[in-house]
Amino acid sequence: MAVVRLTMAQAVVRYLAAQMTELEDGTRAPLFAGVWAIFGHGNVAGMGEALYGIQDRLPTYRAHNEQAMAHAAIAYTKALGRRRMMACTTSIGPGATNMVTAAALAHVNRLPLLLLPGDVFAGREPDPVLQQIESFADGTVSANDCFRPVSRFFDRIQRPEQILQALPRAMAVLTDPAECGPVTLALCQDTQAEAYDYPEEFFAERLWRWRRPQPDLLELADAAAALKAAKKPVIIAGGGVLYSAASHALAAFAEAHGVPVAETQAGKSSLAWDHPLNLGSVGVTGSSAANAMAEEADVILAVGTRLQDFTTGSWALFKAPGRKLIQLNTQMFDAGKHHALALVADARAGLDALSATLGAYAAPADWTQKASRGIGDWNQAADAAMAASETALPSDAQVIGAVTRVMGHDAIAVCAAGGLPGELHKLWRASGPHGYHMEYGYSCMGYEIAGGLGVKMARPERDVVVMVGDGSYLMLNSEIATSVMLGLKLTIVVLDNRGYGCINRLQKATGGAPFNNLLADTRHEVLPEVDFAKHAESLGAVARKVTGVAALEAALEAGKADTRTTVVVVDTDPYITTNTGGHWWDVAVPEVSTRESVRTARENYVAARRRQILAN
Repeated sequence: MAVVRLTMAQAVVRYLAAQMTELEDGTRAPLFAGVWAIFGHGNVAGMGEALYGIQDRLPTYRAHNEQAMAHAAIAYTKALGRRRMMACTTSIGPGATNMVTAAALAHVNRLPLLLLPGDVFAGREPDPVLQQIESFADGTVSANDCFRPVSRFFDRIQRPEQILQALPRAMAVLTDPAECGPVTLALCQDTQAEAYDYPEEFFAERLWRWRRPQPDLLELADAAAALKAAKKPVIIAGGGVLYSAASHALAAFAEAHGVPVAETQAGKSSLAWDHPLNLGSVGVTGSSAANAMAEEADVILAVGTRLQDFTTGSWALFKAPGRKLIQLNTQMFDAGKHHALALVADARAGLDALSATLGAYAAPADWTQKASRGIGDWNQAADAAMAASETALPSDAQVIGAVTRVMGHDAIAVCAAGGLPGELHKLWRASGPHGYHMEYGYSCMGYEIAGGLGVKMARPERDVVVMVGDGSYLMLNSEIATSVMLGLKLTIVVLDNRGYGCINRLQKATGGAPFNNLLADTRHEVLPEVDFAKHAESLGAVARKVTGVAALEAALEAGKADTRTTVVVVDTDPYITTNTGGHWWDVAVPEVSTRESVRTARENYVAARRRQILAN
């Protein structure tokens, strides 16, 4: 057997470079588009030298923050429907633990991410090394053990030959439609530099195709029987529709059987916004059309969604007595939730098989017509919310309207946390798949700009618009500099409402007094006056500060001519939201309070909880 002598780190990157993927159009590409790296004493010698030697086949990208570079890697794979991915390497200690938040985000969103943090010495001779976490009770613990609960697969590489088993296992998880999620291989820094005679065949090119699990015939029959009896069926499209490239199958199913479709945050853009059966967003941040139909639905076909509380209105949205839930999902963990009829299958394969089994079944015409009327009414309400005005402090909806009018429906909107996800879920109008990129599984502030960078790397031919509040901007903005450095132009709209406006509204809605959210309501001696435009300019962007919707549109239009990342800052009203649509959300209110507003909110909460229990 032919062998090649390499360090463990050299073997890792050579193996990654040999992995190939089949894209949606049937063409092949390297599975790993590159490695994000911030070097330190736990990886600069081993992984740094290894990556230097293979940079023509496996590019290395330098970021400014470890969490941000992992966010960029996550956004990259999400924008490509999980068909390609990236790896991230850091030093031990804070460099590694900075990525734990990103690992949790990937875990929640079922997205592949390979994390390669440095680790302490396997040989332990120099212990304790710089940044080493020492457990008084367990000598095997390092900071990287923080990754265990947020990784689908975790391994610590303490001998160079261990990667012969660890890397194939990692690949099996990263490319599995059901198990997909983050993988952490903690690389002991002395082991990275150790050499071993690896079999040459270990580095042979390997093609990974995305499997499409077919439905079980008995589960298929049960699901079809439930739908055939339905008088008021609704489809809820989740992120699995996009990951399965099942948008055409979804449209064909809806059209053939007259079933209207509502979209989750992850599933938004599964259908074009103006498809006649697209009800729009559903749940807490849902459209009036989608939520009205969901409340009456007697059968709900949930496709590729884990049905989190924002989608289900904390399980108070679906009110029809005797309703049935069908969960079409690759993962039984999700398919079996809430006493559903499980249909374990790939989204596209499952929809095709279910449609064939249904035959000529179609929902009653009056149900489909009701959906059409609801969609028309909702679009009018959305147009009104997004209409331009001369208000000095526009609403988030008016800003979204301005962005839409200038950038068009083919631009990709990127966002993550705060009040914007609710408004964008309702109002953004995507022309097709992957036109809406929202991280709302983990709702992670700081994802927005780094995520936009990852999306632009994946979809360089499309305009990428990052919508971000001042709070998230201040948390993590460093990858503006990376976007400029890489020549990847983003359009970033910073909505400055001077604090955490979304949580302030929630605080007030639960009876609380405005406290510690808007800057004016915090403990302070002097209120900060942050010049976001100058800050963005200092990072290399072209930046403009504007007042009002008309000036915002003019700045966005001018930004089209910019050759590097452009940032537009606009002051917004922290209180106004789109009133039409939406649904109750279960946020526990204190049972005891000295304030009347909280006691009143508690009474309303108890009444809503009774309705929630009755709905279930």
